Amino acid sequence: MKAIFTRPQSMSTTPTHYCPGCTHGIIHRLVAESLDECQVREKTIGVAPVGCAVLAYNYFDVDFIEAPHGRAPAVATGVKRGLPDRFVFTYQGDGDLASIGTAEIIHAANRGEKISVIFVNNAIYGMTGGQMAPTTLPNQVTSTCPNGRDVTTAGYPIRVCELLSALQTDAFIARVSVHSPKNIIAAKKILRRAFQYQVENRCFTLVEFLSTCPTNWGLAPKKATEWLDKNMIPYYPLRIFKTPEQGVLPA
Repeated sequence: MKAIFTRPQSMSTTPTHYCPGCTHGIIHRLVAESLDECQVREKTIGVAPVGCAVLAYNYFDVDFIEAPHGRAPAVATGVKRGLPDRFVFTYQGDGDLASIGTAEIIHAANRGEKISVIFVNNAIYGMTGGQMAPTTLPNQVTSTCPNGRDVTTAGYPIRVCELLSALQTDAFIARVSVHSPKNIIAAKKILRRAFQYQVENRCFTLVEFLSTCPTNWGLAPKKATEWLDKNMIPYYPLRIFKTPEQGVLPA
């Protein structure tokens, strides 16, 4: 019998530690498939910081570096500048990238570092107990805002793609989701495109993945995907925001 669906070479056989229904595993597979298709596995260096992805190095069969919380773009910058022939990517959550790592991601994008950033947005701090994150939606309940996020005191959720797209430097910036098969297929195509830009040494690339967190949202996995579709996508629209050929694209 011919095998038509197999484990990507860039993915290890380590059993997952992620919660049931968490979509980190789906994103991991898309990353691994894209590395295989770009034929860069043997020269890839990943960078994982603190957060749910702190153990990402266990799941990829490529070289990995652990970075301090929020500092993955800075570490990746050093790796890429020191070893420009390597394929370098970071894998970061929203609490990491959009909070303690805000300066690092903005300046890496503004400098046009030739790295690829995987940004996982589940609107909450997942690993440390479900606290309010920079991406938590207005009125969304978390462990540190039990009455919901009050934008008058906490401000509005940060839209990272829109923020980085305003920079003048060439980049490829897009937002995708993995809450349905249709969206997973679309996300893979965009991620593959982002990786190809780095292969061609073109520009900084970032793909934001809207992801579920059933445990901290207090929802069953299916309900979590429905909540994402109903609540997150209206605030975080799915689209390509910027390409090196066209700059910032119209909304």
